Amino acid sequence: MRKLLLIATLLVTTLFSAQTAKQIIDKNIEITGGLTNWKLLNSILLQGKVILGVSEEYPLKIYQQRPNLTKTVITVGKKENVVEGYDGKNGYAMNYVVNKLQVQKDYVAESFDTDFIDFENKGFSAQVLGKEKVGERECFKVELIKNVNKTVYFFDVQNFFLLKEVKKDETLIYSEFKKVNGLIMPFRIEASTPKKEGDYVMILNRIDTNKAFPDNTFKF
Repeated sequence: MRKLLLIATLLVTTLFSAQTAKQIIDKNIEITGGLTNWKLLNSILLQGKVILGVSEEYPLKIYQQRPNLTKTVITVGKKENVVEGYDGKNGYAMNYVVNKLQVQKDYVAESFDTDFIDFENKGFSAQVLGKEKVGERECFKVELIKNVNKTVYFFDVQNFFLLKEVKKDETLIYSEFKKVNGLIMPFRIEASTPKKEGDYVMILNRIDTNKAFPDNTFKF
């Protein structure tokens, strides 16, 4: 009897956590523009600068288009250089040893939408891990799990903005939120890695949505 009660309690707790996680995620989507508007977003162009280390900074452009096309361009001197991209079949990254863009065999294309949009239909489960502060802001700590992949999201308890994202090999901090054509997006992203080799700060000054890109944008 005790075992049955324990199992029932665990099941109720699991269902409650999943429901609470979904409520938090749904609130973020609603507050930042609504599910319909996010699904109507078909392309995005991010422009600004990326800061590497203490003093290195470069003009930056990031092109993204559904379902998973992407291209990252930095300007060194007066020359634009593609440093990373995905054309729908192959992933590319700059090999600085030979100073050449090369196909990456193990390149994993990221989804255009963040994983927590329609997370259940994508095969993810979600649970609330409690609350934790990001800077001075208290946040709901929500974990998304799919197979061995785990990502932890930190949503502000006051406005439900996503302030932090922790992946296996990278932590992202989001701030300076602004509205862009009805969608609220961060204009500052700070990235850090366990070995501190890929740390950067991205500061955006412009975001264009649903822009028609030239046909050769994602050809490398």
